[in-house]
Amino acid sequence: MGVVTKRSSMLFYSDGNSQYSHQVRIVLAEKGVTVDIVDVDIHDKPEDLADLNPYNTLPTLVDRDLILYESGIMMEYLDERFPHPPLFPVYPVARAQSRLWMHRIEKDWCSLVEKIQYEEGTDKELKEARKELLESLISIAPIFSEKPFFMSEEFTIVDCCVLPILWRLPELGIKLPDNKSTKPLLEYRQRLYDRESVQESLSEQEKEMASG
Repeated sequence: MGVVTKRSSMLFYSDGNSQYSHQVRIVLAEKGVTVDIVDVDIHDKPEDLADLNPYNTLPTLVDRDLILYESGIMMEYLDERFPHPPLFPVYPVARAQSRLWMHRIEKDWCSLVEKIQYEEGTDKELKEARKELLESLISIAPIFSEKPFFMSEEFTIVDCCVLPILWRLPELGIKLPDNKSTKPLLEYRQRLYDRESVQESLSEQEKEMASG
């Protein structure tokens, strides 16, 4: 049998600065999906985006007649549409746990990243947000001494959500301390940075971000 090429007529409207667009681009790269990526300036969006997406938001994924405009739904759809390599666990309990981790990352970390990145608050509030994000990341560092990826032996959808946050830390003015307690987290970050799909996923804006 010949090799099946994962051809697609997909169109992905992406914000090169956005952690949410980055999440989906990692999944696309991990799956080897052929996709046309439209790098959109959020201040000068193409007119057809509003026709496709009632919220006129990014990212937006178009797959023939299907239009998706929420990154979590996009990632789950892509994992089902292109099942190899699998990014969600097979069993329902483990799948639910992955979704719960994604929810917690969104609620606890992604919200802080957005607040800092887009300077939504006073200097004091932004300083507190940086401190909260840094302390939260440091607190989970020990889990990476047990398994190479986020609570897993394999790279999963959860890692696709964590990587864009770690990638943006220098831009956010946050530096992970290099000590014994953070060593597992720093090594985990490097494992992700070295991954081919992660390098392929980077937008021009992300390539310009210092990667620590």
